[in-house]
Amino acid sequence: MSKQYIIVLGMLFFLTGCMYPQEKLVQNQVPYEHQLESVQASVEQFQEANDGLLPIKTRDMETPLYQKYPIDFNKLIPRYIADPPGSAYESGGVYLYVLVDVETNPTVKLFDLTISEKIRDLNLRLDMYRREHGFPPIKEVIESEFFTLDYQKLGLKEEPFVVSPFTGNNLPFIINNEIEVFVDYRIDLYDALTKHEHTFKEGEDIRSILVDHSMFVPSHSTPYTINSENEPIFLKK
Repeated sequence: MSKQYIIVLGMLFFLTGCMYPQEKLVQNQVPYEHQLESVQASVEQFQEANDGLLPIKTRDMETPLYQKYPIDFNKLIPRYIADPPGSAYESGGVYLYVLVDVETNPTVKLFDLTISEKIRDLNLRLDMYRREHGFPPIKEVIESEFFTLDYQKLGLKEEPFVVSPFTGNNLPFIINNEIEVFVDYRIDLYDALTKHEHTFKEGEDIRSILVDHSMFVPSHSTPYTINSENEPIFLKK
């Protein structure tokens, strides 16, 4: 392993520890339903008072779906809400408060930023590996556009994962043919499809079934659809 690679890994560990204020690391990692309800009420009051406008930050159309409409608390404070919830990034928490269904039923949900940290770590490792080898360390082809990684070649002793906010399952990471890193939510989607009634058709994005039955959005996800057997598969571009 090169000296440069070791230095970068050391920086990763340092940066991860500094991502959020130390006094906030524990107390602000747990979201509460009443926090969402409070923000939801403030969003609705703002919308009513501003001719239907929403208190969101501007993002371009290329922004991934569940990051596209982050709530701008500066537009809500202090008239509609005293402060951002403790679990919000703006208060040192680990969640980005976002809106979904903005056209028909704007609803407050949570985007888990701890997943963003893990993906940032993987991206840095991938960049270092590609500088030395010219290509990513592919382990297996899942489908024509998606792959798993050989994590030992990235300096990791174990395969990294995230704990699903929907089910508690350990979810793996994948990359696509553009070297973009995603969380693979197929396990969660399979559970949701078998547990909840739905009217999805082949070719439709099915991620909303996770959103509709929880406080969260599938952070860093790629679109999925169903096959003829009602199983989740990647929705190809």
